[in-house]
Amino acid sequence: MLGLALVALAHGVAAQQIYDIWQTTWDRSPLFEYNPSSAGSLPINFTSSGTTGDADITVDDTTVYQTIYGFGGSLTDSSALILNNMKSTDSDSYWELLKKLFDPTDGANSAGLSYVRVPLGASDFSATTYSFDDTSGDTSLNDFNINNAPSYLFSVLKDIMSVNDVLRVHLLPWSPPGWMKDGGTMDGGSLQTKYESNLANYILKALQGFKDEGITAFAVSIQNEPQNSNPTYPSTNMPYDVEASIGKTLRTLLDDNGFSDTKLIGYEHNWDNAATYPVNLMDSAASSFDGVAFHCYAGDVSEQSNFTSKYPNKEVFFTECAGTIGTDWWTNIKWYMDNLWIGSLNYGASSGLMWNIALNASGEPKLPGTNSCGGEGCRPIATVNSDGSYSLNEEFYSLAQASKAIIPKDSGGPWGQRVKVTVGGTLNWALVVGAYVTTRKSSSDYDRYSLVVLNWDDGSSSTWNPVSVKTTINFRDVQATVTFPVGVTTLWWYATAPSLDAAPDEIPYSEIYGETASGHQQPMGIWQRDYP
Repeated sequence: MLGLALVALAHGVAAQQIYDIWQTTWDRSPLFEYNPSSAGSLPINFTSSGTTGDADITVDDTTVYQTIYGFGGSLTDSSALILNNMKSTDSDSYWELLKKLFDPTDGANSAGLSYVRVPLGASDFSATTYSFDDTSGDTSLNDFNINNAPSYLFSVLKDIMSVNDVLRVHLLPWSPPGWMKDGGTMDGGSLQTKYESNLANYILKALQGFKDEGITAFAVSIQNEPQNSNPTYPSTNMPYDVEASIGKTLRTLLDDNGFSDTKLIGYEHNWDNAATYPVNLMDSAASSFDGVAFHCYAGDVSEQSNFTSKYPNKEVFFTECAGTIGTDWWTNIKWYMDNLWIGSLNYGASSGLMWNIALNASGEPKLPGTNSCGGEGCRPIATVNSDGSYSLNEEFYSLAQASKAIIPKDSGGPWGQRVKVTVGGTLNWALVVGAYVTTRKSSSDYDRYSLVVLNWDDGSSSTWNPVSVKTTINFRDVQATVTFPVGVTTLWWYATAPSLDAAPDEIPYSEIYGETASGHQQPMGIWQRDYP
């Protein structure tokens, strides 16, 4: 019997090999490359546990947290226009870019971005200011017309869906129609409370209009950045009690009109008020909302826990951040991974999105007269030139590294779920780690286990000195050794599913990384909003 047990153990160890690695390093060599030479000799076997490395990652897949719904960005009118013009100028490059961004096929040389946020009506990145019903006093919404949106918005979105058939679409307005507001304009101001039910019906009709176009919303929000009233572009101040009232009406309308599966997401604003507005919103209307969404422009990612500690059973989304053109590539990668594509997920987020998917090299076109994205401008995921050529920015490479860990292994199969991971060793501070399991459609197939690892030990606070970190990965009493260069590494292996007990409550970030964690203070060139 002992001999049989040893054979079984040996078979289990041998079955676990790291053979798939995607890597982006600080010097861009490799650059989102599959199994680069810097990964060393592959496969890397899990063997009996031994001496730990300078850092020691322990994956505990008996503790499973949230499903990750995907990474992506916003298809604003400007992004759709840029891409539509690209299609006319160079169709081959257009489809090449869409596939590079959105193809979710397992093993494809693409990011597999699968979550797209779309404004309902004009935003600060539109050609003109418009809503879907600009007829003053039209409380019955008789003049509602989804085709007030530019036709290229729908055509580009449908092209993206043809590349990615598991795309999730999140819809939300930047402003109600101007006639519903106290200033009579979509630019700044507040909703008149007498129009709360009309706005709920307006949003329902928008979802119905998108569905008529073949686009069913995965999620909908009531108002983008409800604490931002800017007179230079569509925006609205909306107190939490007003959003709560609208949410109660809208949830009923969604359930009664074929949208019971569409998630209703609240807040959609910055980390710094996580303990107030979203908590107050749930206190007022928790049964109507599935969760809340955060942006990066003020506060710290750790503040997401101010919400999750009060409402651990509500979902959290991260839906917007924008980098500034001309800032440092590697510093931005570090910030994105630490705060967003690993950090935000470790604080409970189920999505990770940037702002514009595509713009030109100047971060345009923007709404005429807006002061949004001032200075050097906001950088998109992809920069598209007038001749149809394009370049991929640090937003793409950081998102791609994260997305590779959670997209389904099987076509139409389950998405990745976050699992518990801890980091020890003398250089534990050098690594920021996210761990995930992607289950399979067939119980006879091995699950995929993934790590996304940022090594930021570059010595940049004193003398530049990139240091690779020899790391042991512990998984079910076996161990693999991987040396992580300064950069981002995504890797995976396969194993049978464990017997899972009920998952405990969310563990704090300090427990994941230990008390010596660096504290997320790396500088980064994100665009800072100046609120009037």
